[in-house]
Amino acid sequence: MNKESFLQNTEEELKGILRPFQQELNRGQRLADFLKQCIRCAMRDDFLQLDELLRTKMAENVEQEEALTDCKPVFDSLREYAREQVERYRLEFIEDLNRLAEEAGLPVEIDFPRFSVLKGIDGEIAFSKRITTINKKILKSIDPRRIVTAALRVKKQLYDRPFDPQRFIDGLYETYAEISKMDNISPGNPVPIQRFYLKYVISLQSKTFFTNMDKAKFRGYSLEQFGVDLWRYFEAGIGGASNGKKLRLDPGRNYSLWLIDSNGERRQISGISFLENET
Repeated sequence: MNKESFLQNTEEELKGILRPFQQELNRGQRLADFLKQCIRCAMRDDFLQLDELLRTKMAENVEQEEALTDCKPVFDSLREYAREQVERYRLEFIEDLNRLAEEAGLPVEIDFPRFSVLKGIDGEIAFSKRITTINKKILKSIDPRRIVTAALRVKKQLYDRPFDPQRFIDGLYETYAEISKMDNISPGNPVPIQRFYLKYVISLQSKTFFTNMDKAKFRGYSLEQFGVDLWRYFEAGIGGASNGKKLRLDPGRNYSLWLIDSNGERRQISGISFLENET
């Protein structure tokens, strides 16, 4: 065997010996790091994070480690403490959120960890991660005051603006009629909702926008706003478009959009049409 082959074989043999040893060291380091994290949380009385940590598989691995078996009774005590503190905090949190929302005139419904404000405004609280999600926007806080402020901001965007349900439904019908004519779709048959939404947003733009399509001149119209406007139209109970045609939303999963139906429920809608009023 020449020198190069000898050294190469030696390197591979040593790597083979080192690999399981290094893996065991890494595993031990992960356990130690986890234990240190639990200690930091206990010292800070961070019972939210502690509760989350002690529910993980890693906590179970620590308890089963032969050199760390004394951790189990300590972990059990910490679990009970963290659970009680989290439950107490949860009740106080719900009370504070309800009170602050009422003071702000915000109609909130809480089904912890989820909550809703009017139709189309939905939130979820993740205690352990210290975040609140409202309509997919992340607020890096679980402070009830900040949650109410953020929810008010969303409500202002979606609800606190002039809305004429008759003008809205007539505009939807015009878009439907235009697409039906362009695509040779018979009256009363549905048009694809994604195509409809794009065409409707285009119809909302000013004439000057089409002579200079600068993004600053573009009038945005979010899917959230579309869903809320549909709900406001349904709630208005005006009956239909000015020509008597009634709106119909067809549920479906393919090429659909999440909108709000006449019952106030979020649904996947795949088609939209206008039918003759039979009443």
